[in-house]
Parts: sequence; structure tokens; C-alpha cells
Amino acid sequence: PLPWQLRFKIAAEIGTGLLFLHQTKPEPLVHRDLKPANILLDRNYVAKISDVGLARLVPPSVADNVTQYRMTSAAGTFCYIDPEYQQTGMLGVKSDIYSLGIIFLQILTARPPMGLTHHVGRAIEKGTFDEMLDPRITDWPAEEALGFAKMAIKCAELRRKDRPDLGKEVMPELNRLRELAESNDHHSMFSGFTSPSTQSQVSLQMVSFFLYIFILA
Repeated sequence: PLPWQLRFKIAAEIGTGLLFLHQTKPEPLVHRDLKPANILLDRNYVAKISDVGLARLVPPSVADNVTQYRMTSAAGTFCYIDPEYQQTGMLGVKSDIYSLGIIFLQILTARPPMGLTHHVGRAIEKGTFDEMLDPRITDWPAEEALGFAKMAIKCAELRRKDRPDLGKEVMPELNRLRELAESNDHHSMFSGFTSPSTQSQVSLQMVSFFLYIFILA
């Protein structure tokens, strides 16, 4: 499994890539189908956001106001799609923030997305959050992982207005986590696990993050 250092680094890279899309000029680009299967890792374990086939440009006049734009039909993947967008057809950059929150919780727990926000939230309330963390990782930094989970839950709020701003609120925390990861024995991040390229002796340019979190052990 991916060590926590790499998971924090990947989370920051996903956030950085998404922010780049959202800051596209003159119209912000909303991905609309962000999920682990669309996060690819290269041979250096650098994360890239893929499959922008459902992405939509949001008119600048809308982006300057509430950053919402009504679509004729909702698109995306169940469990990751913004509930508010699904119900109203109103698309905005914070539609992607919901998906991001679910992905972040999966980075921490390696669990399926269904009901994950609820389960993690309850565990935090009961003081048993450590039991939600991916048990294959034995050296999680408890305080930072808990803070990351709380931020992820905020990202996955049902109401768009309650979700944090990616650039102003989410990225500073992600960058802090990345710095923590880089300062904690960088060389150990790659020890103890083998990439699928090595296992199969086939050189893969990119592999889905989904494989690492849910399949590879």
C-alpha cells in the first residue's frame, strides 16, 4: 500500500491540479467526474488528473458571482457527484470540491465511498477515528490525519455554500501536509512496496490511483 507520506503528497497534487482547472481563464473549468479512477500516477508517483471528457467551462459572468451555472442534465459518477448539482443542475467549481472530499477520505481509509462521510464523521464524534484509517499503514501521524479528515468532511458538505474554498482554505492545509510528508524520511516513502511495473516486468507510463488504494497491498 502507499505510505502516508505519498498519500499526503498525492492529495496535494490532486488539489493543485484541480485548482489549475478552476483558475482557467477566462472561464473556470469544472471537471464534473473527479474520482480515484481518474487520478493517474506516473512512474515517479506524481498524480495527474485525467478524463476531462465531462468537464465544462463556466461563463465568466457566472464565475464572478456565485460560480454556478445551470446544466440541462447532471453528469458524473455516483457517490462522487455533487448532490446539489445532481438535484438542481447548478454547476460550479465547488461541485468538484465535493468529489475531492470523498477522494480525500478514501486516501485516508481505503474504503468504498458509499456512506463514507457519515461513517468517518461518526467515528470522529465517538473518538474512534483511528479505527477508520487504512490499517495497512501503521505509522499514521494521528493529529494530521484527523485534521485532514475533518477538512475532507467539510469539502463533502451537502450544501455547496458550506464547502471550503480550494485556493484559500484547502490548499494551504494540503501544502502543510505535503511539507510534513517531505520532512518525514523521504526515502522511506518508497520502501516496502513494489509498483505494478516491477511486479509484471511491464513498463507502465501511468497507473490509476484506484489500483493502489483498493487493490494493491
